[in-house]
Amino acid sequence: MEKTIAASDLIINADGSIYHLNLRPEDIADTIITVGDQERVPEVSKYFDKIELKKGKREFITHTGYIGKKRITVISTGIGTDNIDIVLNELDALANIDFEQRQVKENHKTLQIIRLGTSGSINKDVEMGSILASSHGLGLDSLMHYYERSLNAEDKALEQQIQSSLQDLSLSPYLTSASASLLNSLAADIPKGITVTAPGFYAPQGRKVRAINKIHNLIERLTSLNLNHHPITNLEMETAGIYALANALGHEAISINAILANRLNFEFATNPALIVENMLKNVLEKLA
Repeated sequence: MEKTIAASDLIINADGSIYHLNLRPEDIADTIITVGDQERVPEVSKYFDKIELKKGKREFITHTGYIGKKRITVISTGIGTDNIDIVLNELDALANIDFEQRQVKENHKTLQIIRLGTSGSINKDVEMGSILASSHGLGLDSLMHYYERSLNAEDKALEQQIQSSLQDLSLSPYLTSASASLLNSLAADIPKGITVTAPGFYAPQGRKVRAINKIHNLIERLTSLNLNHHPITNLEMETAGIYALANALGHEAISINAILANRLNFEFATNPALIVENMLKNVLEKLA
């Protein structure tokens, strides 16, 4: 008999919805777009031909609807891999756990998870204002230190090379590749590179304001890595967690990035909304 999941491990609200997201299993589509900013959810769903559901709790806003005959969910995650831990686990539970029996379903459902987010370039070949697909997510945070992982041989070799190169920084990076099928269907015409996911926005991404940074040359150390034709291209705060948890839970994931900053030239876009809008249109047209 399947193990029953404890009430304290899987918290279900009185209305049958999952604890943080406030969603029931029937509320989500198999194709899920994640955005960090809750105000970006309606910027995505305005392209839907029909919206059948709008729900929200805390920073987690969800719209589910259709583009043509394709059912799509868009959900805001908030910032950081701590929030990704909540969102990915609860989306998986909605898809793969019987809430009444509190047991894992016999037939696993694979979700397609598409992050549409913003990022800053740390590579001279990635221009501010462009769109970039993450071939891999490289996590500098600690999320995946708490989960068992299974990597393919190429990812494992790349991860070990990066860990060895950065061991003097007291970091233990983890690396996971994107879904090959989603890269092919949504990003065949988009430049690709390794996206670095940091556990913060300021010093963890090499920014200097008032507090003194412990790692003074983080961006230089990252961009100097020679990873066999896999350039490190950009910095943000969610991709690595999405890729690694999606892999651990048996889902497909891709991250598409609107490049709003050039960290090498210390520049930030004057038209960020337009860059984000171009990214949304690019991906949604392909999904449709």
